[in-house]
Amino acid sequence: MRKTAFLLVLAMLVALPRASGQSLPDLGSAGDSSLSPQLERRIGENIMREIRFREPSYLDDPEINDYLGNLGARLTQRAVGARYDFEFFALRDHTINAFALPGGFVGVHTGLITSADSESELASVLSHEIAHVTQRHIARMIGQQQQMQLPVMAALAAAILLGRARPDLASGAAAAASAGAVQTQLSFSRDYEREADRIGFQSLEAAGFDVRAMGTFFEKMQRGMRLSDDGTLPGYMRTHPITTERIADAQGRAAALPYKQNLDSPEFQFVRAKLRADSGEPREAVAYFNGLVRDKRYPSETAARYGLALSLLRAQRAADADAEVQRLRATGGSGPMVEILAARVKLAVGDRTSAAALLAEAFKRYPDSRPLLYAQAEALQETGRSQDALALLTQSIRLYPRDYRLFRLQAKIYSALGKRALQHQAQAELYYLQGSLPAAIEQLQLARGAGDGDFYQLSMLDARLKELRAQHAEEQKDAKR
Repeated sequence: MRKTAFLLVLAMLVALPRASGQSLPDLGSAGDSSLSPQLERRIGENIMREIRFREPSYLDDPEINDYLGNLGARLTQRAVGARYDFEFFALRDHTINAFALPGGFVGVHTGLITSADSESELASVLSHEIAHVTQRHIARMIGQQQQMQLPVMAALAAAILLGRARPDLASGAAAAASAGAVQTQLSFSRDYEREADRIGFQSLEAAGFDVRAMGTFFEKMQRGMRLSDDGTLPGYMRTHPITTERIADAQGRAAALPYKQNLDSPEFQFVRAKLRADSGEPREAVAYFNGLVRDKRYPSETAARYGLALSLLRAQRAADADAEVQRLRATGGSGPMVEILAARVKLAVGDRTSAAALLAEAFKRYPDSRPLLYAQAEALQETGRSQDALALLTQSIRLYPRDYRLFRLQAKIYSALGKRALQHQAQAELYYLQGSLPAAIEQLQLARGAGDGDFYQLSMLDARLKELRAQHAEEQKDAKR
């Protein structure tokens, strides 16, 4: 119900001050938008704040989002015009869908990940969405609406995004708000789709993926069109209509290139297994993966055993999960996701010492793994080494200053240590990175009045308060223009 209400409000906001009969701009060059990249990013951040705080399907899972970020980085490093700081995130939704927001945010439904038969298929969809961002398609659709205030522009962008996922709701809301004419124009045009296909294909090829996957995935979705459009049609087909022309273009481009095999990464298979193991009833997940292992019906034995161990852990069968982790290792299973699962299982059987040792050793082997970093910091704190945890987080924040999870962990540890000023300061940075300036300012005020900050800390708090208040005042001024 919360999601439904959210979509209705966003769709109705589209009807706020607009010139009568005004249409969205025609296709032009990527530089035609009157929307600056800075404002585009702010609109995307505003929508992301709504998604993080109000969208119940938002999946704040470090391992899944880390995988999507790594996969996306492999594509954006090769993408034409990729000048954005991209952020990839997941929504727990069984439909086959993905979407791009202004400013470099790309959302992926879990149904898309589980329905992709290969990593190249998933990459083909991400490359298409990345192209929508780099070519500024959404910005070009809303950028000429200069008379709109920032909140209304953000609402329009959100309706472009979310209204497509549930067109039945969005259409009804738009009609109720006398905005039916706008609603018909919210889907990407055929020209935009062709452009995203072409540029996405180039990124897919440059990143070393199997370029045939784009046409294969299009065909897979077109076969789904044989289902009647009664709400069962995949969401991606609503937002990106699949045509015979698009399939032929993708297949033609692939046929002109030499065959290049791309092996799926272990993480692709582990993420798919994790999504399946975390859904439904635990006993059903255990039965499902038991069947895969027993009958050897799997593309990856290590992933199947990973899913079984995780399902057993969910079912509170920690001893069985521990034994399954050993079988998983025997099949060659390795990597950060395996090590984090192994540590979780050791914690579940009551062996905190082994769990901490596993994470410490794993972090030495995989120092660039953010999920392992988070797990290591938590393990240090839980084993009474809070100062070591804080030192690790302080060093990591220098490397990843925009990682809100690091500030969340920092605030948690400061709270446990009773350091209220530092706790509120870390919480303020967490809220700031999540796009909530008023909440960040409030936390800094609480830090200022906590009574346990020294002169140096108070000076830093005053400077940061002044900075955020000025930024908030500027944003309010822009919103009124």
